[in-house]
Amino acid sequence: MKLKNKDILGLKDMTAEEIGHVMSTARTMKMILESNSKKTPHLQGKSIVTLFYENSTRTRLSFELASKYMGASSANISASSSSVAKGETLIDTGKTIDAMGTDIIIIRHPMSGAPHLLARNVKASVINAGDGMDEHPTQALLDIFTIMEKRGSLKGMRVAIIGDIYHSRVARSNIWGMTTLGAEVGVAGPSTLMPPGIEQTGVKVYSTVQEALIDADVVMGLRIQLERQKKGLFPSIREYAKYFGLDEKRLKLAKKDALVLHPGPINRGVEISTFVADGEQSVINEQVTNGVAVRMALLYLLTRRDSVEGPY
Repeated sequence: MKLKNKDILGLKDMTAEEIGHVMSTARTMKMILESNSKKTPHLQGKSIVTLFYENSTRTRLSFELASKYMGASSANISASSSSVAKGETLIDTGKTIDAMGTDIIIIRHPMSGAPHLLARNVKASVINAGDGMDEHPTQALLDIFTIMEKRGSLKGMRVAIIGDIYHSRVARSNIWGMTTLGAEVGVAGPSTLMPPGIEQTGVKVYSTVQEALIDADVVMGLRIQLERQKKGLFPSIREYAKYFGLDEKRLKLAKKDALVLHPGPINRGVEISTFVADGEQSVINEQVTNGVAVRMALLYLLTRRDSVEGPY
């Protein structure tokens, strides 16, 4: 099986079979990642460019390591140090990168839809590394991989996503991907941080964090985007932690073996306590490792696809 399209732009229209193919490939890549010799020739002769208009640690570094481990030629472009600072448009930047023989462009952008626009204007494959408040497909894929590695399947599992749902592209991608694989996804957080019509995506909206956590198999905390606090979307950080933070007491409402995930970076003591983040149920550090394996898988699969048109 090969990926049907040239780009990875979101999980909304990705099938269960395609997600499963990424997962099986990522398992092989993790074996390579955990071996004594991480260098493979899978991407020898291929060129990868990361184009980031926003700051990133985990996503950017994991893509860079993934490409280097597999033997690709890689280059990194930051908007602040490129011709973007001189007024160059996204399309012109993309066409310039494309003209240099680039095989894959990995883009993070503050505007929703930017990767889709880029994908329509370049021959290279485009991977969405996060666009505005739209999607973050590779984060969701590594989250799914982490859960499947521990539990085997998501079918019938209860997943509670807690926090700033409104601003979270991670939540959106996870909702699409997890529901496609048969999980029962519930969300909870301040009403001011809940997107209107979120129920239409197939999730259940709970009025309290406690309700969402009852008998959950997986608990995912989301970063409170402190830059949004200026808009007064909740009274204070202290109030948020008191009523919505994931702590030891609340976690006991979930199943005893419930997995705890967080996409990072973590605001300790705000959306999640240190006890929970570093506890036995936490797989947060494993998510980081799995992020490299999943991104290795995507780079591998995109460079071996059939020549077709159209994004996910």
